[in-house]
Amino acid sequence: MIRLGLTFDDVLLEPRKTAVNRRDASVETRLCKKARLAIPLLSAASDTVSDERFAIALGKLGGMGVLHRNCSLEEQVQMVKEVAKAGVLVGAAVGPKDVERAVALSEAGACVIFIDCAHAHAPGILAAAKEMKRKMKAQLIVGNIVTKEAARDFAPVADAFKVGIGPGSICTTRIVSGVGVPQLTAVMDVVSVAKAKGIPVIADGGIRSSGDIVKALAAGASSVMLGSLFAGAEEAPGELITLDNVLYKSYRGMGSKEALDKRHATDRYTTGGSTPSASGISPSKEGERKSHVVEGVSGKVLYRGPIADIVEELVGGIRSGMGYIGAGTIDDMSKQARFIQITGAGLKESHPHSLS
Repeated sequence: MIRLGLTFDDVLLEPRKTAVNRRDASVETRLCKKARLAIPLLSAASDTVSDERFAIALGKLGGMGVLHRNCSLEEQVQMVKEVAKAGVLVGAAVGPKDVERAVALSEAGACVIFIDCAHAHAPGILAAAKEMKRKMKAQLIVGNIVTKEAARDFAPVADAFKVGIGPGSICTTRIVSGVGVPQLTAVMDVVSVAKAKGIPVIADGGIRSSGDIVKALAAGASSVMLGSLFAGAEEAPGELITLDNVLYKSYRGMGSKEALDKRHATDRYTTGGSTPSASGISPSKEGERKSHVVEGVSGKVLYRGPIADIVEELVGGIRSGMGYIGAGTIDDMSKQARFIQITGAGLKESHPHSLS
């Protein structure tokens, strides 16, 4: 039997009887087992979103910028030190088996290490995760996964799960490989295992609005990771572009040809090959062929101004959703949530219409 998978546009949340004033709703949340955030927002570990400047700005607003790894270890260590110096939580991405890099970043001041892999459910990555936990002080967030089985296998070692295979706006994994799980179903599946074990879940990808964030949190996620919604921020490192008097910023997936050409994060989307070194560049072996499959695209997003303005809008939308369903805290959202599946007509009706 073929199972039905749902994503954000397939559902709405029913309003509930509520005594919650949106202004009083608390958006504080768990990032991982031993760290909390004032707002449930993280930035994607993309080299056109999350550098030290952006991470500091988002950190001061209560979220976390996850420093990208499409650079040398020395450059990433310096970014970690800069963010730590600013007095905010530091998150950094590492390759799926890059124990040495994880330890170095932890020692430099990263309090959370993110295994950055398109599909983490593999024996070699589980073994590397166990070694990272043994050798470093930082919390370990494992991703990306989308199944109950992956959550069960990684539960003994993970301090949080990052969920999503192919939902991102600049990701083509599902088109290239035919593999993935619609994001709402993926979050719910992982949460069904993680919740009982006290492991927070981060919904990574497919989020285009504050309404999608509300749905992800109502499905049981503790926080969300955003790429395209943050890529247009003034503080994001993407190039500022003017086209027909309109401002844009460049944005690319880490599986795009342009990102892969930098060679530091090729192991995120790699078939075959060997364990990467701390530089992020996998050593070659005689007779061994490494295949890099492009699973992302590059483009541009509208320039959206300071990150503070973007965060204010998103958090306002989250609080509005919490008020409608009667949830005073992020944890309450999944308890109060009543999802209804909608038709294409229902989705059309949900957007502005009948205007000229």
